[in-house]
Amino acid sequence: MNSILQQPIWRFYDQSISAKQRSPLESFATDDTLCQLVGQLASPPTIRTWVHNASVVLGIQDHRLPYVQQGMELLQARAYQPIVRNSGGLAVVLDAGVLNISIVLSEQTEALSINDGYDVMVALIKGLFPEVADRIEAYEIVGSYCPGSYDLSIDGKKFAGISQRRLRQGVAVQIYLCIEGTGSERAALIRDFYEVSLQGEATKFTYPSIDPSVMASLSELVDATLTVEAVIIRLQRLIHKMAGEIRFESFHDEELTLYAFYLKRVLERNTKMLAPK
Repeated sequence: MNSILQQPIWRFYDQSISAKQRSPLESFATDDTLCQLVGQLASPPTIRTWVHNASVVLGIQDHRLPYVQQGMELLQARAYQPIVRNSGGLAVVLDAGVLNISIVLSEQTEALSINDGYDVMVALIKGLFPEVADRIEAYEIVGSYCPGSYDLSIDGKKFAGISQRRLRQGVAVQIYLCIEGTGSERAALIRDFYEVSLQGEATKFTYPSIDPSVMASLSELVDATLTVEAVIIRLQRLIHKMAGEIRFESFHDEELTLYAFYLKRVLERNTKMLAPK
């Protein structure tokens, strides 16, 4: 287990139920808020869990697709709400079978390189799934959506992707874990989005060519009975092993004021990004 995961106190903020009906933009504002709080040592290191109903989170490059409006209309026609996130990466799918986990740490107490941040999350996921820990690999899965050097896979099939957000000396390492459902169906949705948004047109940026067969969910790869709820229970047990003390805390009143500031900023940016060109 990565030594950074051993903390005197972990704060645990579970939004796996409360965030479902809300926009993922609220989750990005929450992580920005936690970045500042943890980064400035106003909160202990925090682990947050969050789940959203059907949404597709687009990256900055996705917004520049030549026919992105038509692509977003396709997503909406299939009952997925498109938004644009305030960090790098490309399109990812969120739904009730996808568990997101954020680990928020302070650079004032931990010297964290980019790779250090990724390695912390990889260690957490291996700790969550000890029965397959030796089969979990981190490398880019070509043909997956939002490919990156820290894609997590088992037997060449990607089930998770990791990103990072750094703000006010706080580091939020975020992962989406495809737990329930079919990974290839989510990949097919993103494949269709890119086909409609590109329509064969050449672009300076090379968008991924999606192969749905290289993506799967953990219920397909590990255990058919795995659910989001079961993994959260695993996570809570793991945190108890990693922490001297665990605090189950949502935002306090004074923290909600800071959250309102970040939410306003995120919402305004998303509105601007999604405006027709």
